[in-house]
Amino acid sequence: MIIKDWKKEILTIPNLLSLFRLILIPVYVVIYLNATVPNYYYIAGGILAASCLTDLIDGKIARHFNMISNVGKILDPVADKLTQFTLILCLAKSNPVLWVIVTLFVTKESFQLIAMLVFFRRGKMLTGALMTGKICTTILFVSLILMVLMPQLNETAIMIIAIIDGAFLLIAFVDYVLAYFRQTSKLTDVPNEE
Repeated sequence: MIIKDWKKEILTIPNLLSLFRLILIPVYVVIYLNATVPNYYYIAGGILAASCLTDLIDGKIARHFNMISNVGKILDPVADKLTQFTLILCLAKSNPVLWVIVTLFVTKESFQLIAMLVFFRRGKMLTGALMTGKICTTILFVSLILMVLMPQLNETAIMIIAIIDGAFLLIAFVDYVLAYFRQTSKLTDVPNEE
């Protein structure tokens, strides 16, 4: 019985797609960090595009076929955040201005994790990702994939991308701080599952 429930919880199409995204991370890192010709950068960009596509698909499948699971609620954002963090980190290696973005990203995500745990213990949770967070994620993915595909971007273009990404990270961060500490309608009671 436990094994059957475990399989039902883990082995769903959305969860397998999230696991696939996690597997793509080291593949991307190896290809990107060893890229010496444009084709390698295109392959790395293709891997990121596949990751983004599966991210869009897994949520739709989960909702449409009622495959939403507690594992999926954790696995999907973990795959997203690890992919974003890896992408920013790899790009920062050759574009030092992006270390500011790495710092903002880690600060925002650390706050969200700590706040989520603290409020969960108090019986509260956010109803879902905030719109500013979703927009921030989209902007980050689009701008950073562009940088992967165009490794010869000049310093001015990279600086503009860093400013845009930093602004959206800050806006999302402030929105999450307000959502938790003003305790608005975005916070609900944790469902009591018995």
